[in-house]
Amino acid sequence: MSRKCLIINPGSTSTKIGVFEDETLLFEETLRHTTEEIAQYASIFDQKDFRKNVIMGILKEKNFDLKSLDFIVGRGGMLKPIPGGTYTVSDALLNDLKIGKQGQHASNLGGILAREIGDELGIHSYIVDPVVVDELAPVARYSGVPELPRRSVFHALNQKAVAKRYAKENGKKYEDLNLIVVHMGGGVSVGAHKNGKIVDVFNALDGEGAFSPERAGAVPPGDLVKLCFSGKYTEKEIYKKLVGNGGFNAYLGTNDARIVEKRANEGDELAQAVYDAFHYQVAKDIGAMSTVLMGKVDQIILTGGIAYGKHTVEELTKKVSWIAPITVYPGEDELLALCQGGLRVETGEEKAMEY
Repeated sequence: MSRKCLIINPGSTSTKIGVFEDETLLFEETLRHTTEEIAQYASIFDQKDFRKNVIMGILKEKNFDLKSLDFIVGRGGMLKPIPGGTYTVSDALLNDLKIGKQGQHASNLGGILAREIGDELGIHSYIVDPVVVDELAPVARYSGVPELPRRSVFHALNQKAVAKRYAKENGKKYEDLNLIVVHMGGGVSVGAHKNGKIVDVFNALDGEGAFSPERAGAVPPGDLVKLCFSGKYTEKEIYKKLVGNGGFNAYLGTNDARIVEKRANEGDELAQAVYDAFHYQVAKDIGAMSTVLMGKVDQIILTGGIAYGKHTVEELTKKVSWIAPITVYPGEDELLALCQGGLRVETGEEKAMEY
């Protein structure tokens, strides 16, 4: 028996929705919101009714019968650290989304809207692998400063989705594999997947590890401290240097890897040097995660938008293919990944996690 689901993935200035029948996409829409529309609301939660009305308007335009839905999945938000999996939107989970347990972000609305619409229809509502998935081994939490433990904030949804895809396509169980998954987008996260758990990962939110199109990565800490107390920058300006204006943006004034590659090919020496350094640092991170897995790596998976780049794949292959074979799943299909997470529970392949 086929199952239909509605997927809700809110961003800061957009709301993406998709309707699936099993894993087949029936239709999707990206609903754009102007800065003026969003500015009307004092908090993320205050946007709920506005976003819901927009979603319902599109579904009505499509003449879609809401009663044909079997379940709804929303993008998970800034909850407390939790293991990966598909979670029923319980009262406790809903409350933490409303208050923004680890911060205010538009993704918090995904689970809130899924629960409200699901309750109205009398169907299940879920979230899947939010960015706060935390399966770090205890030893991975030590940073060297007790007040600053290492945190797990990264592209959990896509990392888990491509890892499970690789396992399925190769007739294996995710829980039986050791994988290194490299997500390369605006931020870069490199994770060590050991027997179904991401036991170590570079924090992509604040920019650990390699620099990326928008993140500075692991900068020299002593010099950073001096910069913070130089009197030249506010706290917000320093953070923006690390997250948003770092990496490619800082060196080249663009966050588009395609433009960086084009400039390098046209003889721009700085662009070439930055591109080479990017590949060098990502490869170093992969090497670091191979030691976490004690050299027993079944596969390295490259994913995210930059994985479409042939040159990047070639460079990383040259640098790290001696560790393990490489599989490339370019891009990230968040709507499908959310759908698959819900289906695994609805079909009995997995049990829903308790928050």
